[in-house]
Amino acid sequence: MIERIVLELGPWSWWVLGLVLLAAEVVAPGVFLVWIGIAAILTGLVSLVLWEAGFWVWQLQLVFFAILSIAAVFVGRRLLARSGNVSDEPLLNQRGASLIGRTAVLEQPIAEGRGRIRLDDTTWTVNGPDLPSGTRVKVIGANSGRLTVESA
Repeated sequence: MIERIVLELGPWSWWVLGLVLLAAEVVAPGVFLVWIGIAAILTGLVSLVLWEAGFWVWQLQLVFFAILSIAAVFVGRRLLARSGNVSDEPLLNQRGASLIGRTAVLEQPIAEGRGRIRLDDTTWTVNGPDLPSGTRVKVIGANSGRLTVESA
């Protein structure tokens, strides 16, 4: 069945595959299928020129597409790595790390290395040296939802 569709569409079957892959990238974004879709479209361009050539059999087309896909993925990764997407909010999804350097007052004393502080609307478990309640502390680190503090 697939062979019949490919024979009827001819070199346009690669274009259809490329467009399907590009559409799949829109539905499930990940910037990976784009490069394979581009490789399919380029294979379709070459197939338009070479379709009548006796050596341009489906096996050679498939090998050409595979090599072009691998090359396109590597080139795409290099382009994206070079673009250097620098965020204006680098700590956006790292709430604990964004609190480093802030000061707060201990709500519960730090006993045996653990206590609690309130920053903004959240109560945080803190690790640090034993300190009494009401002591001003400075956040110096964050790890797995726990903050590390020292006396301010």
